[in-house]
Amino acid sequence: MAEAGVAPAALDALAVTVGPGTFTGLRVGLAAARGLALARALPLVGVTTLEAVAFPVEARDGEAIAAAFDARRGEIYLQVFDAAHEALGEPMIVALADAPAHMPGGRFVAVGTGAGLLAGELAAKGVACRLADAAAQPDALSVARIAQARIAAHGPDRFRLAPAPLYLRAPDAKLPGGLDPVPGA
Repeated sequence: MAEAGVAPAALDALAVTVGPGTFTGLRVGLAAARGLALARALPLVGVTTLEAVAFPVEARDGEAIAAAFDARRGEIYLQVFDAAHEALGEPMIVALADAPAHMPGGRFVAVGTGAGLLAGELAAKGVACRLADAAAQPDALSVARIAQARIAAHGPDRFRLAPAPLYLRAPDAKLPGGLDPVPGA
C-alpha cells in the first residue's frame, strides 16, 4: 500500500484468491484477508486463481481460454472460459490424460503453470492449442478488477461474509488415526 500511495482508510473493499492452490497457502492468504476485512469492516471478494490467471488473456476468434495449473501427480487444475471470460464449467482437478475429455470442442489458448502440459496433451489428441502471452500466476491487478466488477454488479453487501477456500484435492496431512484435518475437503 505504501508503494501504491494508498492509505488503509482509502480502501472500499478487499479481494483474495481462494484457490485452487496449496492447502497452507490458501489458509494463510484467506486468514490474512479475513483479518484485514474484519478489522476495517470491508467487503471481501473471493476470486479463483483460475479465473484470475485467465482474466488478462485475449482469445482469438473461435478460441476458448483454458486456465490450467500443474497440480502434480499427473493432474491439473482446470477451468475453461469463453472469449468474454465467462466460465464454461466449474473448476476441477483432472488427470492430465483425461483433460481433453473435459473441454468443449474447438481451439484453445492455455494459460497458467499447467498450460504447457495441457497444450502438449491437446496437441497429442489433434486439438489446436496455443500458449497465452500472459503470466502463469495470477496478479493482484486481475484479482482487483474481477472483484471490482462483482461489487459493481451485486453491491458490497453480498460480500460481507468471508469467502471459503476452494479445495479440489484433500490435504496430504492426516491427523492421528488417518482422519482428514478438514472434513469434506
